[in-house]
Amino acid sequence: MNVGVNIKPDIITWAIQRAGYELQDFAAKFPNVTDWLEDRKQPTVKQLEKFSHKVHLPFGYLFLAEPPIEKLPIPFFRTNQRGRATQNVSVNVYDTIMLMQQRQGWLRDYLGDSDYESLPFVGKYSDNQNVTEIVADIRRVLGLENEWASSFQKIETAVDYLTQKIEDAGVIVVFNSVVENNTSRPIKVDECRGFVLVDKIAPFMFVNNADGKAAQLFTLVHELAHIWTGHSAGFDFRQLLPANDPVEILCDKIAAEFLVPEISFNRIWSERADIAYVARHFKVSQIVIARRALDLSKINKTSFFNFYNNYINQVQYKKESQAGGGDFYATTKKRLSLTFAARINQAVKTNQLLYRDAYKLTSLKGDTYKKFFDKHF
Repeated sequence: MNVGVNIKPDIITWAIQRAGYELQDFAAKFPNVTDWLEDRKQPTVKQLEKFSHKVHLPFGYLFLAEPPIEKLPIPFFRTNQRGRATQNVSVNVYDTIMLMQQRQGWLRDYLGDSDYESLPFVGKYSDNQNVTEIVADIRRVLGLENEWASSFQKIETAVDYLTQKIEDAGVIVVFNSVVENNTSRPIKVDECRGFVLVDKIAPFMFVNNADGKAAQLFTLVHELAHIWTGHSAGFDFRQLLPANDPVEILCDKIAAEFLVPEISFNRIWSERADIAYVARHFKVSQIVIARRALDLSKINKTSFFNFYNNYINQVQYKKESQAGGGDFYATTKKRLSLTFAARINQAVKTNQLLYRDAYKLTSLKGDTYKKFFDKHF
């Protein structure tokens, strides 16, 4: 006989809302929930396990006396919220930030124990807003020329090249569009284009891989700017505009100058004042070029927003290859970061990390873990 478990209704309601469901819609698919809330029945342990899985909540949370306060460890900025950071993100974004923070914490301790020195560029310009100077220093550290991206035929190649340069400098870069490897838990582009966890030893950057490649390139550089100025943050970039926050606005200007230098833009625009043509030269989104043209007074706001709306109506975000069509191990390489994976592999091989902990940190287990590491190391 299954014995019912006493769970407080507030916990049930909170868990459903936390997962992004409307109570009425959720109860229509899981009618047992209504019985629990109205105290007609008590859930069994098996039912609670199924429920916790559905709402993506650790099982033990269901037995709390009251809903916990879950606070984001970083400010999360939305373009339309007048510069105020929000705590209101989906559970998929929240869980991803917490996972990246957990990985970062392990890597920071591991590198610290191995006497790795702090990265000198992290927070180097926390008290400096000179865009030109910051861009020059980023290029110097990464070893890139002003128009480095124009030499690549494809944007994808430019993204891969820049990512490798960033990782060579000591920054972990993760591309993913789902929570861990769970394709049923997508991270929507219009909610989160990316986030960055600044740290002196182990900075982490997350880019939403469901976004277009040109937009990913802009996100990468925006996050680099956050590392150089020393501010962790998440962002959505609605209409590819920053939140009305001083740091977000500064990082936006840095990204724009890094990818599309003003002098170079003026030269190319004078040759042919065409957004698509200029975008192909710089290997960035046409929206980025439209924004740059607006910033440099080549077009007005009405023209920009008309262009933006027309462009978005014609373009659908490319989605990361999922089960059935893509190579899981190639996808995992980007979801995990080969640099981070190399640290994990080194720690396991030197008995500084147990396999069970490596499984947790990589979101890989057993044969899948072994096959991935045998393939790459």
